[in-house]
Amino acid sequence: MARASVRERVRYWFDNTMAKGTGALIGWLALVSGVLIGAVGGLTLWLTPSEVKDGAPGAAWAVLVRTLSPGKIASDSGTMPYLTLMLLASLGGIFIVSLLVSLLTTGLKSKVEDLRKGRSRIIETGHTVILGWSDQIFTIVGELVQAHASQRGSVVAILADRDKLQMEDEIRQRLGDTGRTRLVCRTGRPTEPADLALMNLEGARSVVVLSPHGDDPDAHVIKTLLALAKRAGEHPPAVAAIASSGNMAAARLAGGPGVHLVDSDDTAARLIVQSSRQSGMSVVCMDLLNFDNGEIYLRADPSLAGRTYGRALTAFKGATVIGLRKQGKVVLNPPADTPIGTADEVIVIAHDDSMIRLAAGSAPVDEEAITTAERAGTTAERTLLLGWNPRARKIVRYLDGYVAPGSVLDIAADHPEAGTGLTGLRHLTVNTKDCDTTDRYALESLGVGLYQHVIVLSDDRYPAPHADTRTLMTLLQLRDMQAALGERYSIVSEMHDENNRALAEVTEADDIVISDTVIGLLLAQLAENRHLADVFGYLFDSYGSEIYPRPAGDYVRTGGPVNFATVIESARRRGETAIGYRLAAGVNQPPHFGVVLNPDKSATVTLGGADSVIVLAER
Repeated sequence: MARASVRERVRYWFDNTMAKGTGALIGWLALVSGVLIGAVGGLTLWLTPSEVKDGAPGAAWAVLVRTLSPGKIASDSGTMPYLTLMLLASLGGIFIVSLLVSLLTTGLKSKVEDLRKGRSRIIETGHTVILGWSDQIFTIVGELVQAHASQRGSVVAILADRDKLQMEDEIRQRLGDTGRTRLVCRTGRPTEPADLALMNLEGARSVVVLSPHGDDPDAHVIKTLLALAKRAGEHPPAVAAIASSGNMAAARLAGGPGVHLVDSDDTAARLIVQSSRQSGMSVVCMDLLNFDNGEIYLRADPSLAGRTYGRALTAFKGATVIGLRKQGKVVLNPPADTPIGTADEVIVIAHDDSMIRLAAGSAPVDEEAITTAERAGTTAERTLLLGWNPRARKIVRYLDGYVAPGSVLDIAADHPEAGTGLTGLRHLTVNTKDCDTTDRYALESLGVGLYQHVIVLSDDRYPAPHADTRTLMTLLQLRDMQAALGERYSIVSEMHDENNRALAEVTEADDIVISDTVIGLLLAQLAENRHLADVFGYLFDSYGSEIYPRPAGDYVRTGGPVNFATVIESARRRGETAIGYRLAAGVNQPPHFGVVLNPDKSATVTLGGADSVIVLAER
């Protein structure tokens, strides 16, 4: 190996010094300035000693003034050698001052950029931390703002690999005023433990890990969970969404017991199936998931100990009882004779936790208004599935668990994988047809009027905006066909962007499932209370009691006023729990589309034959 020369060593030392940043560069300028002042001052004392006052200090001061302020030479007078030396000092000063201004500008700009990124450590406590960025962040932050509307000092902290000001501006543009909730954004990578240290996780209330858009989003979530687990010290409960069910096992291993995972595809598939079976199901679930209308609370009340579940249904004035949490296990709509223990928690729907208080007395029940008609049994059905995506196989299998034997499912799609991987179905007979679901003539050839239910899926082969546009085209064609042919079948559609809901409502689809919004709402609920995971898991499961909007005439006499306490009693006698009703006159009126949850038990309402009572019930 060749030995380095002295010149190479000096150059290497100089490069290392320059790499230390703005401070090192300013130091070099100070050294050059000192050399310049010393050299010109010495020459001035040697060549023009008569023109220098106070000797060496005077010469140094004269050269320093002209170096820092080159314009000073304009007022100089004296001999030619003296003026020449001052000119040299001024020229050197121009060079030095120009470099100094440039260095200071660059250094200050770098510091400002660092400040814009927000690299200081958060010193809040009791805050909610959101790691990552996706369109779900607007839903989550919006729900947290509503949940904390009555709280002072609420903070939501966001860490994402984006510009701090850009994040703040986007949230303000989408959500507007955040009220008492303060947003704190930091630029950094959630997968880096050093960046996670900025968020003061030890003092946080909860952590939400977002699944970003793009290829393989689950890899990003899993890597973030690993970074959380690697950090020294405890972190608060965390919730995260996993896009593919196949990655749930790896995510559980990465996150450990302190993380609750939401299976996005599975949750969306269950909601689509339930909505296709019961019109209005998606609206009810959205109302339960958001913080704007009825919220779900778990409340322990020793005064209820000894009562049965059936007797507790009307125990609260401003809340509706829907289930129990006994020994850590959630059961919705348990048998009416289930006793309530001192350690049990009652699960209720209420507009706010301040409304959960025992009623002074029970609202009267109108026995004459209660009907006892038998409900017709299930029969074989025909369902049409338009489109195909990775969730479709789950949807078909969940649908197979609901329908009666002999039911038929026809799949119409131009997707190469449509209808594949569907072996082992028990009740459904599946047929597949090649079809462009946006083409009017292709849809007419399907004989859509023969079906009771139609499900329109988003095609994931296209970007989300384009996929939503295709879904809207299909919905418009179906509605026009219904109007022209006088047919009636329920339509449930899947979309990506909440902003397209208003456009989709023009098509009067019975249910519109915005999968990203549903998952965002669920993450916000779990960030506030992770025990609600069992409640929502129970609701979305095909086993046990589920939400059903059923004809009002099955419960009470229609056409006359009746209070909701009477509806609750009628449902109790059927082994069901009534939680609200849906008025047919409002099915096309946002934001609740005729759904009323947790109504006043003593207030009267007139239900018609087209109206529904919303109950928790077995199939």
